[in-house]
Amino acid sequence: MATSTGTSQTPSTIGTAPRLSDTIGLAARLIGQGAVLWGLGVLPGDPTAKLFLPRGRRDPYGVYAELRSRGPIVPTRLGVKVSTSHRVCGDVLRSRAFGVAAEGGQPDIGISLSLLELDPPDHTRLRRLVTPAFSPRRIKALETMISTTVHRLLGRAEAAGDFDLVADFAAPLPIEVITALLGIPVEDQAAFRRHGDAIASALDGIRSVRHARALDEADRELGQVFGRLLELRRVAPQEDLISDLAAAPEDAATTQELLELCRLLLVAGFETTVNLIGNTVLALHRSGQWSMLAEDPDLAGAAIEETLRYDPPVQLTGRTATADTEVGGHRVNAGEHVVTLIGASGRDPEVFSRPDTYDLTRPKEADHLAFSAGAHYCIGAPLARLEATVAIRELATRFPRLASTGRAPLRRTTVLRGPQRVPVRIVD
Repeated sequence: MATSTGTSQTPSTIGTAPRLSDTIGLAARLIGQGAVLWGLGVLPGDPTAKLFLPRGRRDPYGVYAELRSRGPIVPTRLGVKVSTSHRVCGDVLRSRAFGVAAEGGQPDIGISLSLLELDPPDHTRLRRLVTPAFSPRRIKALETMISTTVHRLLGRAEAAGDFDLVADFAAPLPIEVITALLGIPVEDQAAFRRHGDAIASALDGIRSVRHARALDEADRELGQVFGRLLELRRVAPQEDLISDLAAAPEDAATTQELLELCRLLLVAGFETTVNLIGNTVLALHRSGQWSMLAEDPDLAGAAIEETLRYDPPVQLTGRTATADTEVGGHRVNAGEHVVTLIGASGRDPEVFSRPDTYDLTRPKEADHLAFSAGAHYCIGAPLARLEATVAIRELATRFPRLASTGRAPLRRTTVLRGPQRVPVRIVD
């Protein structure tokens, strides 16, 4: 799960989504702008633009390597700086000289993304409302529910024999967990997932008038349903996050801010976790290490951390300088944008040995940035880790000879990275 900070003006890191959290704003604007400029012939020769094209989306790591050869911070024809450096990305994400809400940084993607668009003090004020829901005690209490859901989904998969890892397992799990955390009725889960998918599709920008209309409709319907739930919980509270938000003092947040928080938590709660599970299974199979995990399912946690380094579900985010500063030996002026390429930072050879090798037994070398860093560190990181670890551990325990049966096409997105589907078969 991914969740972070912001006002209505730029992004931060995901990431997720999960940390969805720091992925929208500037990234969405750059992706749309980059695709158009490449089509007009303006950007050939700028490797950053390749990330917006089908080939770069399929394999961004070659593009990252090209950018890395140009230095820790690279100016682009898109008018921003980008960094592949683990150190520089971490410094930017943690620095108080950068924010997500600097003037002019927020692209118009048609919706408000609550914490993702806010800097302190508003970010701090609203984040404080949801922090208790992600405490170690509350997360631990969800473990039984997560395990039960995993076993039920795997039972259905076993009965089918052949199944799609994404549609039949990786996607239903996090949506059930986040809707339970929020307190969304079971009968509404399918509709909420539909609306969440529509909003998450805006991460790479608005593609057409039809896309904009679908996004607007989903946003409006989600707002109406969350509004009704908030009113119900004010009268009859339950043990869920919406009840916690409904009980917030009037001076803590406006009703609109509470609605935007609910929307963000829903989308962030499943988009990145779906990709994390899918990317992990693909990496384990392609590296020939699925059998190693099957022999020792307790390596599931290590597998998740290695995937977060090697092929994270959120590939990039951005920050805007709020003051003149220096990072990575380069001056960044107030108002300038820096895109932190999270996917590249996990393969920085100055930090990680054999960075392009997926290694289930890799010793701890450094903290990855897949959940961002600093004030915008993903508030849902513990939940995302728990869900993905339980999912991968039980999958390997129950189906030690799980086999791929076809292509696993990736999403056609730049910010979020993960498979659309993963056809598999249970082998006796």
